[in-house]
Amino acid sequence: MIRYQFKNPKFISSAAKKNGYPKLLNPSGAPLSEIAVAGRSNVGKSSLLNDLFQSPGLVKTSSVPGKTQLLNFFTLNNVLVFVDLPGYGYAKVPLHVRKQWGPMIQEYLDHRPNLKLILFLFDIRRLPSEEDFKLLEWASHQNKSLILVLTKVDKVSANQRRANLQKILDAFNCENLHHVYYSTVKNVGRKELMAKINDALNEEEGTIE
Repeated sequence: MIRYQFKNPKFISSAAKKNGYPKLLNPSGAPLSEIAVAGRSNVGKSSLLNDLFQSPGLVKTSSVPGKTQLLNFFTLNNVLVFVDLPGYGYAKVPLHVRKQWGPMIQEYLDHRPNLKLILFLFDIRRLPSEEDFKLLEWASHQNKSLILVLTKVDKVSANQRRANLQKILDAFNCENLHHVYYSTVKNVGRKELMAKINDALNEEEGTIE
């Protein structure tokens, strides 16, 4: 059973199209497993990745939602890849830019066979939008493993966490969705998310004995 270590994070490159994706291989020449990080703009993807990597500033954060407009590739220990996808759903981003994001994300999700897992970041204070449903439907249709990462849990009480989680699961009509509470402010969820990532990757890669 492989246990991935969340150490030595490194930014590799950015890409907009398939022909720009980096070729990241293990010593035997096989593509490294990839984890896509998806969610709406302003859900906290950059902050969560910096916290998960324990590398402040590696993933660029911005006070302006919708700033990430490319797919950004990172490695951990040169054995695992994280792909930060552009956030969707921010209305103030110019329409022509928003129209590019959907096909950009869809091309990656459809044409990256070494994609093993999706981290679906979701603000615990919200309910799903049409775009959120589309992402979950795609993951289900393609039989991709997915972890729902409920961000900004420091903004609600413990009772609200449970109540809001139930409302979200009911809206998605998916009671058995793997999920983790996360707050970069209160240091909640990092160990739990790392454990779930390792479990999911081992199941996907068929390495559990």
